[in-house]
Amino acid sequence: MVDLTVLILTKNEEHNLRKCVESFRGVAKRFVVIDSFSTDGTKKLAQELNEELQKQGSRLDFYENKWVNHAAQFNWGLENTSVTTSWAMRMDADEELLEELACEIDSRLEKLPPEVSGVILRRRVYFLGKWIRHGGRYPEKLLRIFRTGDAVCEQKIMDEHLILKRGETVEFKQDFMDHNTKDLEWWIGKHNWYSNLEVLDHQQMMENVQKENLLDGAVSTKQAKRKRMIKNHGYYSLPKFFRSHLYFIYRYYIRLGFLDGKEGKIFHFLQAYWYRFLVDAKMYECEKFGRRMKEQGDLK
Repeated sequence: MVDLTVLILTKNEEHNLRKCVESFRGVAKRFVVIDSFSTDGTKKLAQELNEELQKQGSRLDFYENKWVNHAAQFNWGLENTSVTTSWAMRMDADEELLEELACEIDSRLEKLPPEVSGVILRRRVYFLGKWIRHGGRYPEKLLRIFRTGDAVCEQKIMDEHLILKRGETVEFKQDFMDHNTKDLEWWIGKHNWYSNLEVLDHQQMMENVQKENLLDGAVSTKQAKRKRMIKNHGYYSLPKFFRSHLYFIYRYYIRLGFLDGKEGKIFHFLQAYWYRFLVDAKMYECEKFGRRMKEQGDLK
């Protein structure tokens, strides 16, 4: 068992939490669930999982905290849940480790040299049960494991990343996956909520309320920095509405998204065209009527 604490943010995740925790296959010493007052059976499930984990020499601690945004919730967890293990890790409840990655963490993590403070992992995205391999969606490289105290989540409304305050990073070879079991109606509602955050994030960026770049001197993935640069200085410089059309063509045809079959067609259209078009429509509405997007709270 690795000296590792896994922090998981939840809101109504009774359908996903068990498979997330069980995917670690006894590797992690402790799990911390930071819940934003779920109204389903998430809390009860967390208690059941804790009882099961204690029989294996691990445990799961459940905390509740009012939601502000992903970054604030995760940083609250780091500061208020007594993380004392050598390593910490961020996971979402709808994510799972592949067996090969659980083994890699078990065999490699505690043998990393002291100059290494962060581990970059490769994420697969599943949609309607299918792995989305094309359209530029795989592999998504994310800093997810870090020496306790050496990383923080940057304070951004959207596209927040873990950043190292010191040390170097290494990349593990095996994958974890984003595999949400909720239905398409939930996915659409979630992205409608995200679109409001996206508009507010852009408004604040234009007003220089937020820093556009990752914190000075901090380390994240090259992929994250490149995506942000392209988005802020490339995509948003294109005309509204046209840019969503262009982005879909790029993802679906140029980056071969059509090879992902029917599920891929739905995913790339909704995520690359519909969602981006919706963001533009809300930006246009705000500009036309002089409105500012309101703070969103948590996803209902």
